Amino acid sequence: MKKLALIAVALLTASGCTVRVADLTVASSKNFDLNSGKLVKGQRVSGEDTYPVFILPFGVPNMKTAIDRAIESEKCAVGLSDVVLSHLSHSFIIGSVGMRAEGDLIIDKNQPGCENKGV
Repeated sequence: MKKLALIAVALLTASGCTVRVADLTVASSKNFDLNSGKLVKGQRVSGEDTYPVFILPFGVPNMKTAIDRAIESEKCAVGLSDVVLSHLSHSFIIGSVGMRAEGDLIIDKNQPGCENKGV
């Protein structure tokens, strides 16, 4: 009986789910000119904002932070296209909660040092 209870607790702590919150064409927290002829599509990236949970979460995940972390993975990026926003909940007593932003980078070739970036 103790072994079964231990297995049940282990499975509960390892369980979790990821829920798709939104699908967006473009997402950015940066100012840029959408009509610029110098925007190109970059690689697919993701950014997360997560907090640990021990009975209660130690913070509130923020979607803007997740988007910013994805964009800031490349210095010439100004936004994301074909974006999927997800809520992460992998906790039962202990674990983590968070937000994930995944999308293709939008590279601005007008920025200094970015003339040869992108596809």
